[in-house]
Amino acid sequence: MTEPSAQPNLTPQFCFSTVALRDFLRISRGAIDDSITQNLNALVTPAQSGFDPASTSVRIPRASNRPIDPRACQVFKDQVLFPSWQARSDVLTYCAYVATSPDPDDPDVALRAAETEKNRERVVDERLDPYSGRYFPREPRTEMLANLLRQERSVESIVRSRTWGLVRERCGDNFQDAEEALNKWRGERERRSS
Repeated sequence: MTEPSAQPNLTPQFCFSTVALRDFLRISRGAIDDSITQNLNALVTPAQSGFDPASTSVRIPRASNRPIDPRACQVFKDQVLFPSWQARSDVLTYCAYVATSPDPDDPDVALRAAETEKNRERVVDERLDPYSGRYFPREPRTEMLANLLRQERSVESIVRSRTWGLVRERCGDNFQDAEEALNKWRGERERRSS
C-alpha cells in the first residue's frame, strides 16, 4: 500500500521557500491523488476464487468495475488518503499563518524602502510621458506567499474533488463531498486520541 505523505518540518523558511513548498505539495499529490486509480486498483484482490480458464475467453473492458473490499477501502482512506490530505492541510494552514504574520526578517524591506523613497523624489511630467507616473512597488514576501497559498488551496480543492469522486465511485462511499469525509475522519481520530 502507498505510504501517506510525511509532513515536513514546518518553519517560516519552509513557507517562504516557494520551491520547497510547491515540491512538497506536488510530490504528495503525485503519490496519492494523481495515482488514485492505481492505488484503488491495488486494493482489488485478484483471483480470490482461484484461476478460472474460462475467464480468458471474455475480455473485461474496465478493471475499475471489479468490486473493492469495503474494509480495504476504509483502511486505505484512514491510513493513506486522509493522513496525506491532513498533512497538506496542516502545511497550507501553517504557511497561511506565516503569510499573515509580521515578517521582521524580510530581506527586501530596505530595498522596498529605497525604491519608495526614490519614487517620491522623482519629478514626473505626465504631459511628456503619461506612463511615467506609474509606480509598482515590490510586493513583500508575505503577500507573495499569500497569493501562492490562494492558488494552492484552489488546486487542492480541485484535486480532492477529483480524487474523492473516484473513491466514491470505486468504494461506494456515501459522503457527498471530500471535506465532509475528511472532517468525519478528523473527529474520529480526535475521539480515539482523547
